[in-house]
Amino acid sequence: MSIVPVNLLGLELDALVALCEELGEKRFRAVQLFRWVHQRGVSDFGQMTDLAKSFRAKLAERAYVATAAITHQHESRDGTIKWLFDVGGGDAIEAVFIPEEGRNTLCVSSQAGCAVGCRFCFTGHQGFSRNLSSAEIVGQLWYAEHFLRKRLGGAERVISNVVFMGMGEPLQNYRNLVPALRILLDDHGYGLSRRRVTVSTSGVVPMIDRLAQDCPVALAVSLHAPDDTLRDYLVPLNRKHPIDELLRSCIQYLQYAPRDFLTFEYCMLDGVNDLPQQARALVELVRAYGMQGLRCKFNLIPFNPFPGSGLIRSTDENIRAFAQILADAGIVTTVRKTRGDDIEAACGQLAGSVQDHTHVAERVKQQRAMAPERSARALPTIEHEALT
Repeated sequence: MSIVPVNLLGLELDALVALCEELGEKRFRAVQLFRWVHQRGVSDFGQMTDLAKSFRAKLAERAYVATAAITHQHESRDGTIKWLFDVGGGDAIEAVFIPEEGRNTLCVSSQAGCAVGCRFCFTGHQGFSRNLSSAEIVGQLWYAEHFLRKRLGGAERVISNVVFMGMGEPLQNYRNLVPALRILLDDHGYGLSRRRVTVSTSGVVPMIDRLAQDCPVALAVSLHAPDDTLRDYLVPLNRKHPIDELLRSCIQYLQYAPRDFLTFEYCMLDGVNDLPQQARALVELVRAYGMQGLRCKFNLIPFNPFPGSGLIRSTDENIRAFAQILADAGIVTTVRKTRGDDIEAACGQLAGSVQDHTHVAERVKQQRAMAPERSARALPTIEHEALT
């Protein structure tokens, strides 16, 4: 029976050690190989000059190093870069590089599409095809990091932060997410701090609990509403894991998290969740669960409109007023700058190309038809500094 070669981009160090042992090699060879692949970005075994030729020959038969093919690269006027990766079967996923003063962030995808179907997210609007493999997840960082090093003409690490905020719900691809996280964190790989790797989730409570035990990193939770009635509408997963269950899970996660707080993401929707009384309700919610150990900050995200959403971005004035109510209550609050909107790389805009095998898009469309729609209108991009 023929052996199917394995993509080394998806093997965490322990798995690579096991492969090398199968090939008759010691652990230190696996460490060397791991460094060649991730730290140096080398995909040709022939160029790994401190490995024995016999070992390189065996590797060529059993393994390979490759990312999904790049079909498009778009660069924004603000320096943001978006790559479209062809992952086969008619699916394409997106990764976005966001340069900022003091840090460079890569936003990666974990699925081709998304099955959660959040009302304000273009990715969910496209439906769901499949989970990405660990190699496809890590491959986004591998490609971006070594592309940028070549462009800048240096050998130093360029990407300092990785956020799982691209296409997909990371915790619904848990089996492939955790090995990818461990590769990112490994000192022989990318050596990223747990504080600089963020998993964003719409609230998959059982997997939040597992992540706390298996590989705790920074956590961002898509909240978007102060009560279950509204959150049921905006984030359908809330019907399975309501706010009380979610916040209790967050409190438990903080016992293991690399930071002493977590982030609540809140997409600002005109007339839907941006009213002063809703801000005050959030304050009461945070205070109530704060007594049980919840420590958090809020990241308010101006909605990025897309066709068919039926939603409108909150005005700049309303966003600032909402943020001020939270800040006055002592809650650290930031307003996310819109980055890469001219290349559709801003938050909620990533869609790629998805074969919707589960008909999520059709079901979401039916659900939205049952709810009162708002007339969408084109609004200018809002960009302003974070409030603290």
